[in-house]
Amino acid sequence: MRTPWVIIDTNILVSGLITGNRSSPPSVIFDGMLQASFPFLLSVELLQEYRQVLLRPKIQSLHRLEESEIDIILEDITANAIFREPVRISGQAPDKNDQHLWTLLATTPHAVLITGDQLLLNNPPDFARVITAKSFLALSKL
Repeated sequence: MRTPWVIIDTNILVSGLITGNRSSPPSVIFDGMLQASFPFLLSVELLQEYRQVLLRPKIQSLHRLEESEIDIILEDITANAIFREPVRISGQAPDKNDQHLWTLLATTPHAVLITGDQLLLNNPPDFARVITAKSFLALSKL
């Protein structure tokens, strides 16, 4: 089966970067983003969210990267991503702060959101799937 086009929620990206376990699902996905191992979607808004969260002092204390190092990582991710301009949709995400994920999902039929957010996992949109990092790895055989 072909790997679906995916959207990586910020919590997966951050977990993959800060974990000490290189074989954890978020870490494998993070590495896969850097190596272009699977097709993933990105929008300007999601990229900005990645950067903002990675620059939070609490998160920076965990990954210990300088702002310039974070920017290099995000440039590499951007180079491997498929950019989409989010579309307007009538449905609302269960958390208004995640609406950009719903609109990005709506840009590509059969796209899948990978997240660790239980609210999103338990309340997926009618038009797309929302799965865990572990489920994605089982599906994609990475």
